[in-house]
Amino acid sequence: MTGILIQIDFTKLHFVATDAHKLVKYTVGNLSTDIARSLIVPKKGLNLVKNALSEECDVVISFNKANIFFSFGRTKIVCRLIDAKYPEYNAVIPVENPFEAIINRKDFLNSLRRIAIYANKSTNQVILNLTERSMTISAQDLDFSNEATEQLNCSFSGDAMTIGFNAKFLGEMLSVLENDDIRLQLSTPSRAGLIVPTEEDPGEALLMLVMPVMMGN
Repeated sequence: MTGILIQIDFTKLHFVATDAHKLVKYTVGNLSTDIARSLIVPKKGLNLVKNALSEECDVVISFNKANIFFSFGRTKIVCRLIDAKYPEYNAVIPVENPFEAIINRKDFLNSLRRIAIYANKSTNQVILNLTERSMTISAQDLDFSNEATEQLNCSFSGDAMTIGFNAKFLGEMLSVLENDDIRLQLSTPSRAGLIVPTEEDPGEALLMLVMPVMMGN
């Protein structure tokens, strides 16, 4: 799990990364290939590719049993593959998520940054209380008698729900998205929540999973 899974599936390319607390899966389609193969690439190698890339160039990806090659412009980067089997990540992604909140991404992120200051430093736990038209974000650090609460507008389908998350993890996810609004999809307070964009480009799909922090921790 120290690497990123690149899963080539004929017409689609899946990128998956997880640290057991959160998971991101990004899919791009409209490919034409006869390859079905899974590769695990070290994080450090892909960071080098990311930092060297400009937005104006195409990337040619090739690989053999031991290495993956990225070519773009005058640059060629070679990364040794991780020789292992990636965890069965689909098993941890909840299929049934009947409850959904639509929230302004920037408002949510800014509120989390303010509230997280008052959260317990070991868990970074914030509590989300969702009702039909609002979401209350709160945090409490009993060690220092700190607490804070804010309320945001949101549209929530389902009965009122209270669920705890790590504010740092939520903030990291929201900060790399560009959409005005996001969807927070939930099932129960003890199961993972999903963050997905409200709008996506054709052929693309992004899913971010975050495990809950159990209330009382």
